[in-house]
Amino acid sequence: METDRQTTPLSVGVRWLRPDRPREGRLPFYATDGAAGLDLMAVLDEPLVIRPFERVRVPTGIALDIPRPDVVALIFPRSGQAYRRGLTMANAVGVIDSDYTGEIQVLMTNINPQEAVVVEDGERIAQLLFMPVYRAALFWTEARKETARGEGGFGSTGFRTDERR
Repeated sequence: METDRQTTPLSVGVRWLRPDRPREGRLPFYATDGAAGLDLMAVLDEPLVIRPFERVRVPTGIALDIPRPDVVALIFPRSGQAYRRGLTMANAVGVIDSDYTGEIQVLMTNINPQEAVVVEDGERIAQLLFMPVYRAALFWTEARKETARGEGGFGSTGFRTDERR
C-alpha cells in the first residue's frame, strides 16, 4: 500500500550524556511501524518515587542535535502511563527548540490522588515527535477578519447560535 509518509527521514543527532552508563538500548525508538512518536526512556540511578500531585523532572540522558531551525521536537505524554498509573506531563507538551543543546528532561506529575508512582530506569515515559515550524512575521493591525465563528471562545463552537449567552 502506497502512503504519503515522508520517505526520507530527518537525520537528528543524539548525544548520550551518561558516559558512566552503557547507552545500548537507550536510543528513542518507534514502537510500531505506524507510531508517530519515538518513545523516550527514563535514565535513573535508582527508582524515582513520585508522590501524589508532585512534579519532577525525569532525565532521559540524551541531548538532540536538531539540524534545522524550521523543525521542533515536541514531547507528549504516553496515554497508557496516564490511564493505568496517573502519570502524565505537568506542562502538557514539552517544546524542544532546534537551538537547545541540553539534556532532554520530561516534566512529570502524578495525578493519582491515592498513591505514589514509581518510575524505573529504562521505563518509557513520554513520546517525541518532530514537526515543522512556521515562523510568523507579526504586524499590528486594526482590521478584523470576518468569520462565522467571530469572537466566540471557550466552548462557543459547541452551541447553536441561538443557545449562546
